[in-house]
Amino acid sequence: MRFTVLALALAVLVPAAARAQNPWDVAKKAAGGATTAKLEKELNKRLLDEGRKNQCSFKSGTAELEKGCDAKAKRLANALIDAKKKLSGAGVQNFKFVVSGHTDTTGSAEKNKALSADRAAVMVKQLVAKGVPAGDVESVGMGSERPLVAPDDTPAKKAKNRRYEVQVKL
Repeated sequence: MRFTVLALALAVLVPAAARAQNPWDVAKKAAGGATTAKLEKELNKRLLDEGRKNQCSFKSGTAELEKGCDAKAKRLANALIDAKKKLSGAGVQNFKFVVSGHTDTTGSAEKNKALSADRAAVMVKQLVAKGVPAGDVESVGMGSERPLVAPDDTPAKKAKNRRYEVQVKL
């Protein structure tokens, strides 16, 4: 009788998902979260570095690429493909590579937001053309919200702020 009451109380008070997990699975999941966060940080550092080394230039005020971008886009695409292999090897399934476009402070915030979104979309097309699966990558326009250098009051500083960055989002 006591066993039946105890079993009934456990069935009511403890959710089915928690009963189905043994302590070992719970510990593995907790450790996996820490490992995944470490992997995300490591991959994002590498992707930001690769993005900075492989910046493609755009014609001023447009989303049209200057000549000479193919090799840079290929190296960046290879970095994303390598990152995907690492994520898959670690059992991570639900992720996206996010290409964020950035502008300098010239012009209106509205125009810069649209231009940065267009530039990010162009880079996504480049990466997909170089072998990155289209479903793995998305673009977002940041405008001039997150400058690398401030104030961008010289042509060199403005050029540094006109960029794209690639990061993985888990």
